[in-house]
Amino acid sequence: MLYRILKFPAKLAFLFYCRFLYVNRPELLQSNGPLLIAANHPNSFLDAIVIATLFKKPVYSLVRGDVYTNRFYALLLNALNMMPVYRLSEGAENLQENYSTFEKCRQVFRNNGIVLIFSEGRCINEWHLRPLKKGTARLAFSCWEEGIPLRVLPTGINFSSFRKYGKNIHLLFDEPFENELAHETNKARGIAALNQRLQSSLEKIVYEISPDDKEKAAQLFNNPRQQKLRVALAVPAWIGWIAHAPLYYPLRWLVTAKWNNDHFDSIMVGGLFVAYPFYLLLVSFIAFSCTQSALAWMLLLILPLCARALLWWKRPV
Repeated sequence: MLYRILKFPAKLAFLFYCRFLYVNRPELLQSNGPLLIAANHPNSFLDAIVIATLFKKPVYSLVRGDVYTNRFYALLLNALNMMPVYRLSEGAENLQENYSTFEKCRQVFRNNGIVLIFSEGRCINEWHLRPLKKGTARLAFSCWEEGIPLRVLPTGINFSSFRKYGKNIHLLFDEPFENELAHETNKARGIAALNQRLQSSLEKIVYEISPDDKEKAAQLFNNPRQQKLRVALAVPAWIGWIAHAPLYYPLRWLVTAKWNNDHFDSIMVGGLFVAYPFYLLLVSFIAFSCTQSALAWMLLLILPLCARALLWWKRPV
C-alpha cells in the first residue's frame, strides 16, 4: 500500500531533482514478469527509487541487510517492496536469511513479478562497473532449475553527479535474455558463465569515466541548454533560488556533516522529498498571514515551477 501511495509523488519529484532523464528503451518500462532487473549500484537507495518509479509494474528490490537491524526501518522497507540480502561482513549468522529472501524472490517470479538486484553488491559513487557478485547468477539459475521462465534485464544506471542538484540520469538497458544455459549440467560452471554474460552486457551500458575526466563526462551526459530559453527563465530561476535556499542549504549542511559518504545523494534527495511539502505549506502560510490574501496560496504552485525553472537555467552538473 505504501509503495503505491508514494510512487506518483516520487515520480513527480524527479521533475525538481533531475534536470534530464534519458531512457534508451522506454518500452522495456512496460515489461511483465517474471523479470530480474540486474543493475549496477552507483548511488545507494536512489538507484532503487529510479527503477521503481519508472517501471509500470511493482518492483521488489533487494537491499543491504544491515538496515534491517532496526525494527521500524524493517517494517518501512517491507512496505516499500524491499527485501534484505546479507553479506558476510554483516554477520555470518545472518547469511541463512538469504535463503528465505531468495525464496521470496522466486515466489514473486512465480506470480509473474519483477525483482531488482544490484549485481555489484555494495554501492560506490563512481562511473565504473565493478566485478559482479554471484548472487544474481545463483538466483537466476535457481529459477531456471525450477522451470520458471525468468528473463534477466541488464540495466545501467548513470548519474552525471553524485553530489550536485540538477543532475542528468541515463537509464540504459541491454537486450534481456532468458535461460541460455539449459545445456549446462555443471552448476558452478553455469553460474560463472552467466556472470560473464551479464558482465559483458553491463559493460556496454555502464559509463566508464575517470573521476578527473570532466570532458568525457560532459560529452556523455550532454544536454545542451537553449540560450533563448535560459534568458526567458532567468527571473523565475532566481526567484526559485532565493525561495528555496532556506530549505536546501541547511539540509545540505546537515547531510554533509552526518552522511558525507556514498549515501549522501540518496539521503539528500530523501530529505528534500519529505521536507519539501511542509516547507511549501509553511512559506504559503507565512505569506498568507502577512498579506491576508488568498492569492498567497498560489505559492504552492508557483514555487515548484520556479524550482523547475532553476534546474533548466543553471549549468549542467
